[in-house]
Amino acid sequence: MNFEIILRSGLSTGTILIFASIGEILTELSGIQNLGVEGMMLVGAMAAFKTSLATGNPWIGLLVGIAAGGLLSLAHAVVTIHFQADQVVSGLSLTFLGTGLALVLGEGLTGQNAPLIPNVTIPLLSQIPWVGRVFFSDLNLLVYIGYLFIPLAWWYINKTRPGLHLRAVGEKPAAADSLGVNVYGTRYLYTFIGGCLAGLAGSSISIAISPGWYSSQTTSGQGWIAVALVIFAQWNPLRAALGGYLFGMLRRFMLDLQGPMLLFGAPNPFFYNHNLVFFLQMTPFLLTIIALVWGSAASRRQRIGAPAALGVPYVRGERD
Repeated sequence: MNFEIILRSGLSTGTILIFASIGEILTELSGIQNLGVEGMMLVGAMAAFKTSLATGNPWIGLLVGIAAGGLLSLAHAVVTIHFQADQVVSGLSLTFLGTGLALVLGEGLTGQNAPLIPNVTIPLLSQIPWVGRVFFSDLNLLVYIGYLFIPLAWWYINKTRPGLHLRAVGEKPAAADSLGVNVYGTRYLYTFIGGCLAGLAGSSISIAISPGWYSSQTTSGQGWIAVALVIFAQWNPLRAALGGYLFGMLRRFMLDLQGPMLLFGAPNPFFYNHNLVFFLQMTPFLLTIIALVWGSAASRRQRIGAPAALGVPYVRGERD
């Protein structure tokens, strides 16, 4: 196993999770929980791939994929903000809706080759010994955008007035409303932004990092991992980025673990026993389930830094 290959693969795969998880952080900081990330990613992946194939321009495909995720998220926004429906039920329904739409509209795309967003080597930075070769050489352009997006997201949330308004709406919506912050508008906006970032994450799969359309296997459950990362990261974009890269490295490590006949001088059980491979592939999703169950209790969510009004509909005039 080559550590550099595992690390570079983690940077690429982790970028997908970073876009999706930071989008969900922004949504949840406004007080709206959206479990439909998987569905929005799948719709974004399908729309980006289909548009890139039709137009011959992957950048147009990327924009359409982003818009598709955002538009789908508005369905969740209307149901949970305007009609005040249960956010968990709505989010799960959005996953099923997005999956169904993507499978129907993406029929016939499997096996086709669409134009892709290119890999790029960064001048000068790529010349830094080891660091340049690993972090700045022949990686997809979206990976470099991810490098910039992480600190910008943290700065926006913690150091700007709109970020302060966002956190206020998620913590004390009535107090924010009394100070002139549009609670409903803020929640609509960040639910839409979260959907756009989920669409970007899906687009990153199909036309950049793992190119192609493979039906429901295109996203392979990465939307659920992104939701779990929000809890692992305690709603902090920097921790979410670290978790995303680590999950990406873990997926590559598990793949490489199946290859050699010998492991540390002994027969490799993952090479000879395919049942063990099945359980190995379950590991990221087992961690996801643990995180979701562990973070489901309201009292525990507050201890780990969840917004106080997360999942709570806001009705003007009612007390918190």
